[in-house]
Amino acid sequence: MSAPSPRAPSPRELCLPRGRSLALDGRFHVMGVINATPDSFWAGSRASGVDAAVDAAAAMIGGGASVLDVGGESTRPGAEYVGEAEETDRVVPVIAAIRSRWDVAVSVDTRKAAVAREALAAGADIVNDVAALGDDPGLAPLCAAARVPVVLMHKKGIPASMQDRPYYDDCAAEVLSFLLSAAASAEAAGIPRGLIVLDPGIGFGKRLEDNLSLLARLDEIAAPGYPVLVGLSRKSFVGAVTGAPPAGRLPGSLAAACAARLGGATFFRVHDVAETVDALKVLDAIEASRRDGP
Repeated sequence: MSAPSPRAPSPRELCLPRGRSLALDGRFHVMGVINATPDSFWAGSRASGVDAAVDAAAAMIGGGASVLDVGGESTRPGAEYVGEAEETDRVVPVIAAIRSRWDVAVSVDTRKAAVAREALAAGADIVNDVAALGDDPGLAPLCAAARVPVVLMHKKGIPASMQDRPYYDDCAAEVLSFLLSAAASAEAAGIPRGLIVLDPGIGFGKRLEDNLSLLARLDEIAAPGYPVLVGLSRKSFVGAVTGAPPAGRLPGSLAAACAARLGGATFFRVHDVAETVDALKVLDAIEASRRDGP
């Protein structure tokens, strides 16, 4: 199967259900993480129950989040698989509660068609799949029929073992090749190109040098014209560089987000919404001044 043309024009908006959209023309969008899980790697991201999730959502929306990403299965290194019923029970009440209060875009972080189906019925707008629609053969047809945006992420292996000596000859090139193939498969399944977002999967089966290389060469991932999402927030590569534990990785995460923005990222999946929004606003203002000149 051939990859999509790298010269295809970039979309100007990401269309959502119910006639809504997210503008893409030069703008960034911060996606707030709401983990309806007991074991996500940073305790500060865990929402224990619907009320806690609603409180977190309110704070993130107030901080400038364009999207809220609700997940019920941790995909941190070493995480174990969660069954469909348990994952559904974790995410659907949270999504329904958010949708009943706000019109903010909501993504469901899942790799299972059954979970995505119930989440979309509850009001989710986007399917964010760490397996790039590759784990569950029913997920791509579901997304195509629902005509919802999908996030296709690269990972090597499975969460339980993905950090066991991963290796690449050329990480950025291999990740890009995988993502273009995944995008072509998604299009072949009936998902329009304009509804596809690519995520290089920082930290998912990558060494420190791989993560840094992906950020340094993110412009190559962005070059084909698909919107690019990055998940950098408080990850272990930041700790490897700074020596800080997850609770102390905000400054490093903001630096990485700014680097990703310069590399062409549009979507930023983060734990610290307000701080990331402010950092990216300042960066964009500086870049606009540079373009406009004296």
